[in-house]
Amino acid sequence: MPTVLLIGTLDTKGPETAFLRDRVRAFGCETLVLDSGILGEAQGITADFPREVVAHAAGSDIDSLRNAGTRGKAVEEMLKGVRTIALDLFQAGRIHGAAALGGAEGSVLAAAAMKVLPVGFPKLIVSPIASGHRKFAPFVGTKDVLVMHSVVDILGLNAVSMPIFDSAAAAIAGMAKAYVDRPESMAHPAGRRSLAATMLGNTTRPLMRIRPQIEAEGCDFVIFHANGVGGAAMEALIDGGAFSAVLDYTLSEVAGFIAGGFHNGGPTRMDAALRAGLPQVIVPGCLDFMVFGARHEVPEQFHDRLMYYHNPEFTLVRLTLEEQLKAVDFVVEKLNQATAPVRMLVPLRGISVMDNAGGGTFWDAEWDRRRRERLRSGLRGDIVYEEIDAHINDDAFADAALDALQGILKG
Repeated sequence: MPTVLLIGTLDTKGPETAFLRDRVRAFGCETLVLDSGILGEAQGITADFPREVVAHAAGSDIDSLRNAGTRGKAVEEMLKGVRTIALDLFQAGRIHGAAALGGAEGSVLAAAAMKVLPVGFPKLIVSPIASGHRKFAPFVGTKDVLVMHSVVDILGLNAVSMPIFDSAAAAIAGMAKAYVDRPESMAHPAGRRSLAATMLGNTTRPLMRIRPQIEAEGCDFVIFHANGVGGAAMEALIDGGAFSAVLDYTLSEVAGFIAGGFHNGGPTRMDAALRAGLPQVIVPGCLDFMVFGARHEVPEQFHDRLMYYHNPEFTLVRLTLEEQLKAVDFVVEKLNQATAPVRMLVPLRGISVMDNAGGGTFWDAEWDRRRRERLRSGLRGDIVYEEIDAHINDDAFADAALDALQGILKG
């Protein structure tokens, strides 16, 4: 029978977690309850892993954590114990899903476990913070955590909270059962290699053209949204040995790191493929803009720049030439460390929807030439550099990228 790990600060969320436990059991799953609380004693429920055990798993004891000086320091230590126990249970095959009811602190503690469990393993956090007004990164990271808005705070069982908690129980029970019954071939298709790629709405068309042709050759083509989180998720999976090669078609996260905006991939973007020694095809897609919210949300210091209305929620702002060249230098520095084959493909007619020789808002022929020259002159001599007389979204360029990818795979 599937077993669900339930994580909660039982000194404040004991009765609510007990309700969730009972409903998960009613939906046909076993449960294990972990108490991530620190200050008080569990209320209305007995934990399978009491707080003392969790503190010990963190290399500490509960009395030391209660006297840590600050609540934050105590929580930091407790996180280690929650992570350790959850991962040990998963590796021993004892759990098939994880769920939590939590406020801010409880959600952070539960997320510590969720973020070390693998992609595809059922994970659910029910919290009042899941309203869209708070950033989800601390609770989701790069994993597939389902975050459900509790509407009310996690205190009390009533006509509003019980149906919500019941739906959460049904969700995690159903996911745990599906996880147990999932065919091995779904996560590990026999004899198929997996290739990673990056894409935005700005580069969807060429990736749609490439994907079926790669899959027809017996490969999985796994595409990540290059929005500041997708690239990090791709790199985490590369580190886990998930892929044989990379088509990094969309480098907006590099532009975001250099200039700002939502799509910031950080200083380690592109490092995982280097560590893993994977062959790569690189396209400088979307190195020309950064991404903000609605037009009125664009910071004042960027108001004098060219902008593109992408949709009501997102505005694209062009990088300066200096910023674009810095982004190119970032890419060059990374690729020059490669130990596996690398091919750089550069479109001559523009690198984004807006950077288009046919009349795009961001097009500047001189800036385009300067980018290309910086790439061409900066890359190591053994890195294949090729210019294609097409726009990044043209079929001709997509076909050239496909040929390059097939070439490095055969090589």
